[in-house]
Amino acid sequence: MNKSKLTFDLELDDNNVPKKIIMNSSDNQAEDVLLKSLMIAAWDQKTKETLIVPLWTKDMMVNEMFIMYHQTLMSMANTLSKSTGQDKLAGALRDYCKFFAEETKIIESK
Repeated sequence: MNKSKLTFDLELDDNNVPKKIIMNSSDNQAEDVLLKSLMIAAWDQKTKETLIVPLWTKDMMVNEMFIMYHQTLMSMANTLSKSTGQDKLAGALRDYCKFFAEETKIIESK
């Protein structure tokens, strides 16, 4: 059985706020990738709950966070459509993404 490990090393300030987040993988597909933000969502099969770990560095700008959220939500809509065929639900999520992008001014409204 093939295995690969993904690791995230955090350099924290005195208040335990990440100053640096570095990602590596044991298969060398990711080597010392410097991240400003990291959001992990995982499904706990025992409790049937989503576990979420959101981390961001001090230098992550609010506008960058808006872009990250928008791209993450769009990716979720695409995955929902591809993996379940729920195109109507995915479309509704994409509609929200458009609203989100316009409200945060990361794209211009038409």
